[in-house]
Amino acid sequence: MIVLQDVYKKFSSGKSKTDALINVNIKIKEGEFVAITGPSGSGKTTLLNIIGGLDSPTKGKVFINDFDLKHMDDDELSHYRNKEIGFIFQEFHLEPFLKVRNNILLPTLFDGHTHDVQAYADALLKEVKLVKKSYALANELSGGEKQRTAIARALINKPKIIIADEPTGNLDQETGEAIITLLKNLQKTHNITLIIATHDKEIARLAKRIIHIEDGIIKRR
Repeated sequence: MIVLQDVYKKFSSGKSKTDALINVNIKIKEGEFVAITGPSGSGKTTLLNIIGGLDSPTKGKVFINDFDLKHMDDDELSHYRNKEIGFIFQEFHLEPFLKVRNNILLPTLFDGHTHDVQAYADALLKEVKLVKKSYALANELSGGEKQRTAIARALINKPKIIIADEPTGNLDQETGEAIITLLKNLQKTHNITLIIATHDKEIARLAKRIIHIEDGIIKRR
């Protein structure tokens, strides 16, 4: 379970200070599909970054299965981000001149793994329907194919949590809905917790629960 207790995040730049998150209290159950909605600048990305260990709160606590992220040292936090979390971004972040299969395998280079990653990569390519594109370069793919590659890459280390920040932001509506449907099916198949941030109400409705945030304040949970 993911638990945030009285999480407050402030960003400072010179004399300017911004309250990005204000007294956030949420719980996300294991295996749940949650959409975080809100306008641009509302705090969605900051919230995802704190859950994913990419940023830390100014105040408050973040628990992942009863373990406080604040007590992790750098090595433990790095392991958490690479093994326990799979990240999916709006901009794909693929290596353009690497083949699709090699892009999927990239996260396995940075930490030890206990499963046959080559065979698992082949299985993921089938699940995201990219077998025929396995040896194509990433820069030869369509937007939907790039995001499906990014999804397989996020799953390669068998994470317990997938965090997706506006995963359909660079896709047309039809392709975007197909990507969310794929994520929803994979979430069930792999028994993972799926958290997506989106401003698209139609996409959000596919989630089991919606957490709405405005000006850093949770308005609906």
